[in-house]
Amino acid sequence: MSTDTSRHDPLASVDPPSGPERRAGELTAWEFLRWVWRQLTSMRTALVLLLLLALGAIPGSVIPQSGVDALKTQNWQAAHPHLTPIYDKLGLFGVYHSAWFAAIYLLLMVSLVGCIVPRLFVYWRGYRRQPPPAPRNLTRLPDHAAYTSDEEPEVLLRRAARHLARRHRVSTSASLEEDGWVAAERGQLREAGNLLFHLAVLIVLVGFGIGSLFGYKGGVILVVGNGFSNTLTQYDDFDPGTLFDADRMEPFCFRVNPPFHVDWIDSGPRQGMARGFQADITYRTSCQGDRSTWSTEKHYDLRVNHPLTIGGTQIFLIGHGYAPLITVRDGQGHKLYDGPTIFLPESSNFESYGVVKAPGLKAGQDIGLEGLFYPTFALVHGNPINVMGDDENPTLSMLAYVGDLGLNTGVPQSVYALDKANMRQLKKPDGKMFRVDLQRGQTVQLPDGAGSVTFHGVKRWTRLQISRTPDVWVTLSGLVLALLGLLGSLFIRPRRLWVRARRSDGGTLVEVAGLDRSGGGDLAPVVSSVVESLQPADSERAKERA
Repeated sequence: MSTDTSRHDPLASVDPPSGPERRAGELTAWEFLRWVWRQLTSMRTALVLLLLLALGAIPGSVIPQSGVDALKTQNWQAAHPHLTPIYDKLGLFGVYHSAWFAAIYLLLMVSLVGCIVPRLFVYWRGYRRQPPPAPRNLTRLPDHAAYTSDEEPEVLLRRAARHLARRHRVSTSASLEEDGWVAAERGQLREAGNLLFHLAVLIVLVGFGIGSLFGYKGGVILVVGNGFSNTLTQYDDFDPGTLFDADRMEPFCFRVNPPFHVDWIDSGPRQGMARGFQADITYRTSCQGDRSTWSTEKHYDLRVNHPLTIGGTQIFLIGHGYAPLITVRDGQGHKLYDGPTIFLPESSNFESYGVVKAPGLKAGQDIGLEGLFYPTFALVHGNPINVMGDDENPTLSMLAYVGDLGLNTGVPQSVYALDKANMRQLKKPDGKMFRVDLQRGQTVQLPDGAGSVTFHGVKRWTRLQISRTPDVWVTLSGLVLALLGLLGSLFIRPRRLWVRARRSDGGTLVEVAGLDRSGGGDLAPVVSSVVESLQPADSERAKERA
């Protein structure tokens, strides 16, 4: 006997799934992408990314950046040999050009775009929508009032509409005679201020992005009296943007004129420190081609936080120091080195460190000097100290070396560091360390007939930062818009008001209520003013009595 199992098994006639079964709660690829996009474009994610961007900028402020001050970065790396490889792998010496900082930056921009754009459409639809109808029970709202009037509901509601229309968007019920109402709303620009603030943050990020891509920043140390031309070869350190074009560099030139003015503190715990400084700059906006085509020469007093702006480029005065005039001769009297030597300050009173590299006429006869410069030298209990930053008693104290400086190996060297690998330190006949101790106008002979060193005097040097940030107006406009949006979101208070009038026993029942949508607001005075405005004027009362 045959048995038909399909009658008893309802699943027997269902075709088996052709592919792998999908588990409950499992997302398809498209659903997963939508979930990732929702997470990325949420306001919470945008705030987290903004916090990460701020935290990521901290190393750029604490750790020396190679693109901002290459010399300071080299000195830091030399002082921290164990941390340098780790920091270098993490990109901490060039934070703003690192891959991880760029990833946070781009994710933040995408998050802001995905978060703001949909909210703009939602806000626009809500802005065009009429104020909502009056709730059924106005007396349940936190701020409300009710009273009975002898006037007709239509008269009261029209009066309420005229009063509220002065500062509110108003809508009314289809009929004002039977259980009619008037709805009013204001403060919608609060949400506009909130959106404007977030949009301004995006504009600021775009402005910074344009500056970092197409701009540049460089530094140069100039001895007072020397000049500079805005070409790549003139910079001591240079940090270009990814899309930087050298042909778009503005063709200006300038010269730092003596004297260099420094305002020293004469008394108090900060005695001897610099209160302020400024340099007299002579510049031309164009120095290319034939000299007859150069622009007119102009003057500018360059001070801290008062940059010279030439076109889209700004020149900042960020530091100064001393450049002793040193002459080095070999044992036969040949001049090996002559000129101002830049010494870098190591303290607030301008005690400075410097290096002299004098290549010899024969191999292995180079002379190297390294040591300190004291602007105002003094001996206290036999120990050398620097009293103040002004050059009242300039003194040099340096160690001397003879040998091969490695200047002909083709390997670039820092002018502020002495390679002593193939150098021999000069010593006194008794075997003690020999020091070149000189004051202005003095000459000292080196041991073993190696030569002589003369200290003629002192010049000053200035450290300048030259930067160009294209379309800086984008960033500036973003900051202004952010301020306006923040003010709007803080001080504009959205609220809604309703007035209902309906006939009741003995007259017309009037109900007035308000709702503060920002929370924490007290609308009782506003409701009272609306109730007061609904009262008939003295002229209308006189007509009614007549």
